[in-house]
Amino acid sequence: MEPLNTWTLTATALASLVLLKKLHQRLQLSLAKSPSLGGHLRMSKRVAAWIPAYSYRDEQWFAADEAPQQVVLQRQQGLQTLAERLHTRSPQTLAMSAQVKPMVSDLQLISQYRVPYQFREQLSQHIQLGSFWRESEGVYLTDLDGNRYFDVTGSYGVNLFGLDFYKQCITEGVKRAEKLGPVLGSYHPCVLDNVKRLCEISGMQEVSFHMSGTEAVMQAVRLARYHSRKRKIVRFTGAYHGWWDDVQPGPGNPMPPSSDTLTLNDMHPNTLRVLRNRNDIACVLVNPLQAMHPNKSAPTDSTLVDGGRSVHYDRQAYTKWLQQLRQVCTDKGIALIMDEVFLGFRLAPGGAQAYFNVKADLVTYGKTLGGGLPVGVVCGMSQWMKRYDEQKPADLCFARGTFNAHPYVMTTMQVFLERLQTQEVQTMYADSSRVWTDRMTLLNTRLQQAGVPVQVAGMESVWSVLYTAASRYHWMLQFYLRDQGIALSWVGSGRMIFSFNINDADFEIFVQRFVRAAQQMQNDGWFWAPPDQTNRRIRQSLLREMLNKKWANA
Repeated sequence: MEPLNTWTLTATALASLVLLKKLHQRLQLSLAKSPSLGGHLRMSKRVAAWIPAYSYRDEQWFAADEAPQQVVLQRQQGLQTLAERLHTRSPQTLAMSAQVKPMVSDLQLISQYRVPYQFREQLSQHIQLGSFWRESEGVYLTDLDGNRYFDVTGSYGVNLFGLDFYKQCITEGVKRAEKLGPVLGSYHPCVLDNVKRLCEISGMQEVSFHMSGTEAVMQAVRLARYHSRKRKIVRFTGAYHGWWDDVQPGPGNPMPPSSDTLTLNDMHPNTLRVLRNRNDIACVLVNPLQAMHPNKSAPTDSTLVDGGRSVHYDRQAYTKWLQQLRQVCTDKGIALIMDEVFLGFRLAPGGAQAYFNVKADLVTYGKTLGGGLPVGVVCGMSQWMKRYDEQKPADLCFARGTFNAHPYVMTTMQVFLERLQTQEVQTMYADSSRVWTDRMTLLNTRLQQAGVPVQVAGMESVWSVLYTAASRYHWMLQFYLRDQGIALSWVGSGRMIFSFNINDADFEIFVQRFVRAAQQMQNDGWFWAPPDQTNRRIRQSLLREMLNKKWANA
């Protein structure tokens, strides 16, 4: 019986070691997660499903912060007057928007999520925003009623050099492609030039074309998994890489978080420890936009329930982090994927790689690279880009798209890449950091002089509006900005994206409009707050409110 006992003891010991290793690995993973809900996706989905639906009614809508009657009346009059101005100015634009809304699900979504949901129902009875533009010129968008708005929507990142620049790219691109037309599956001759330029810009060896940034990221991850023969991917808390399941695993995705996706703490040594000690990670995804707000989702007015929005951009610290991340990925054979779909070419002609002085294994582009047309691109080193194994003829990494390398997109991209090298564009880049730092300082100084609790912060030409006082109504600023002729994207004051064609005179107009909007909002009583109000107390009050609503409906 002794050999059996020895075998049993040995097996038990091995099983115990395996268990201890798994427990240790699990502990390391837990320590590498952000303590916020964004770092605990299953919990965040449970919380999202738990939140009860309810709306503020009548005076409660104007006194969610227990404002006195005088302030309530001030706000009521202010909202009525603001709504009348917005409607009187753009009746055609609003009418067409209302007509199309029931038939376009995207428009329904963004209309629902412009403000905290408790305020949504009653606000919609007063204020509607138009979703149509008739034309663009310079730094302005013109609606169907002929009103001109200063454009800081940025077209979600497309508009880097000004909309006139992209209209010219498209016009010239169409001319170059018109003889071939929409011939798919093969290439317009301009593709050779595009590929050479992209390899030079990215520092990579190969290129593949796709129809969107989401598709480009999907392909980059697939290639990393194919060549590493590993399944797990690492993303960072709050980062956006497109809407497909593996990289958008929290609220908004009906599927449970994938066990193959690890959401870890950005800029944290515990994350590096996890990467060093695991052998099942194929790639790490980095969206450099997160340098503005590490471990937080993109700021949006729909979640602006208090004044707690924060942006803290430290270029030196983020550069150091990326270089540490690069070294660990190199040591472990993990593909470092730089997702530059949003920021590509905005930070530098060589993108975030050049700006932060870090070399990725794969880099994805989109947005502005298409010269104004839809595109996604993956650039990578050859060892990561190859889609087949010569020793295993049936082992492929398949990816195709009907419209990949569409001739009109490729010729427009060629025009964009040519213009990227012009002296005019290079001059824009040369002093960009100083220009946008000075402009941010100017606007903050004017806001401070105006005595309003509003400031701005950001990274280069991408800014977010911050608030220096706790309030339930900061999300109202987006409507006052619209009233003053400033066009924001649907996330409201959470993100402003400036184009490089804005000169000092243009920016002075923007500053004047922005300050007037904040002053008018203050005059209408929306910045009023009780003396003891803090962001923490607002959140505590909201939690009690939700619990009461939940129990009442139980």
